[in-house]
Amino acid sequence: MSVSSRDRSALPDPAAGLVLISDLRVTSIGVEECGEKLSDVRGRLRVDERLADPAGAYAHLREGLLARLEEAQDRLPAGCNLVVVEGYRPPALQRRYFEEYKAELRAAFPDMPAGDLHVAASRYVSPIEVAPHTAGAAVDLTLCDDYGVELDMGTAVNATPEQSRGACYTAAEVGAGARRNRDVLSAALEACGLVNYPTEWWHWSYGDRYWAMTRRAPAALYGPVEL
Repeated sequence: MSVSSRDRSALPDPAAGLVLISDLRVTSIGVEECGEKLSDVRGRLRVDERLADPAGAYAHLREGLLARLEEAQDRLPAGCNLVVVEGYRPPALQRRYFEEYKAELRAAFPDMPAGDLHVAASRYVSPIEVAPHTAGAAVDLTLCDDYGVELDMGTAVNATPEQSRGACYTAAEVGAGARRNRDVLSAALEACGLVNYPTEWWHWSYGDRYWAMTRRAPAALYGPVEL
């Protein structure tokens, strides 16, 4: 993935109304760690191995989140299935993803102030200090049919704002089929208490700071954890 200077128009207007994960309204929220274990998704939900690591970290989530995903699976229409792409992410990997993406933005937009660069990077990768994947509280997922064929969601999982020209945003204008599939996914997950990060249709969380901000909870339930 690379970011070219011609994609400057794909960068969002800070006044667009989206609360990014780098926002003080999110970062100021505390964590009251509940101590819940990380559980293996494999054998309980469909799992894609495109981001698999040797330790299997990608296929782990906090038990409370995983239980809610199982409930969401039961709410989906026949022939529609959740596919977990990535769950838990070790802190070192999270830090690397953020710094690499920020470096790509810096190369494409050398005049962008450092603070703006940090915010722009947080549209796509969470800063390490608030990253829900490192808490096992976030999951990147999509939908597939009963044969394992992924449904049309408008973009690939993990498409950047630049690559997709903003179509990765959950509320973006996409084709009718993709919109219908996004709505089906959202309805099932929201009914089970999950919240979406609005710049990524595939990213959903429970118990992290962004969830706490969205649900007006006094604190997050899950903080950084080691597998």
